[in-house]
Amino acid sequence: MSNPVLVEVFRGTFVESRHHGAYAVIGPEGTLLSSAGDIARPVFPRSAIKAFQALPLVESGAADALRLTDEEIALLCSSHNGEDAHVRGARAILHKGGFSEDDLECGAHPPQDTTALYALVRAAEKPGPIHNNCSGKHAGMLAMAKNLAVSPRNYIDVDHPVQQTVARTLNELCDVATSSLPVGIDGCSVPTWAVPLRNLALGFQRLASGETLPEKRRIAAERIIAAVRAHPFMIAGTGRFCTELMTSVPRAFVKTGAEGVFCAAIPHAGIGIALKCDDGARRASEIAIAAVLAGIDVWSPEEKANLREFAAVKLRNWRKFTVGRSAAVDPLPAAPFRHPDESRGPP
Repeated sequence: MSNPVLVEVFRGTFVESRHHGAYAVIGPEGTLLSSAGDIARPVFPRSAIKAFQALPLVESGAADALRLTDEEIALLCSSHNGEDAHVRGARAILHKGGFSEDDLECGAHPPQDTTALYALVRAAEKPGPIHNNCSGKHAGMLAMAKNLAVSPRNYIDVDHPVQQTVARTLNELCDVATSSLPVGIDGCSVPTWAVPLRNLALGFQRLASGETLPEKRRIAAERIIAAVRAHPFMIAGTGRFCTELMTSVPRAFVKTGAEGVFCAAIPHAGIGIALKCDDGARRASEIAIAAVLAGIDVWSPEEKANLREFAAVKLRNWRKFTVGRSAAVDPLPAAPFRHPDESRGPP
């Protein structure tokens, strides 16, 4: 199946580039409300499912035992900029678990925030694993190893109990069997399993609604979503799409993944969304997820207007002249939205 165009990039009034992709919107009781493109094709969700990876730590009671704050729980799910608050939070999680930065196995890269990067340069310090955008998640995985009473060494390996716990959580949320799915290694060295978009959307629908989840998992999911929405800065940082959208529309839950993947949830409506741009362009996936969210009739007029602002971006050159725009195709290609009573059943 050839996926449709989701986003167009205009220079002046002429379309200069087009981004193809697919998405799925899942509603109550696993209902497929809307979709475009091939939603059965597996995609690597990458960082989009960090909330799933954090779920076992919160569900087990370990987060409470470590007295993690809501900011720190949000950081477990983050792809952060490496700003001061993010680094402090990751260090706090490590300290509470009895670990050090040397225990992190995510690798080092410079902070994504230029102010934080320049501060390191001025201090003549090298970036460390604590500045990795996934350091919060990895600090949580070390804490999970401690909770499981297993060695934290090589916690990134696919056969390690930490990653097997994550795999079981993914299986149960998304109705998949990771043992039969393609598996790769993420940028931060943990396993990433390729999951069909429809199943990813189902996982976020369950995370948002609590449907089919045991009580402890439902409560943990609610806590994670509440923590992220209360502290959107911790999920990404200054100037980042996830932080800015959730600040503008606090009832939304969004999380980017690499290579054009974006997932979202609408807890008050029990809806989950998963999207992938074929060319891996983040500029397109951000616009497309905002457009999909805006097209779902569950928002106040102000919320819908705010979402639409994220679905079209001005294109400026180096002299700050507006030379074009990037915008979602209007209307987005989609199967028609259906009332949940008209189409039931899990993917």
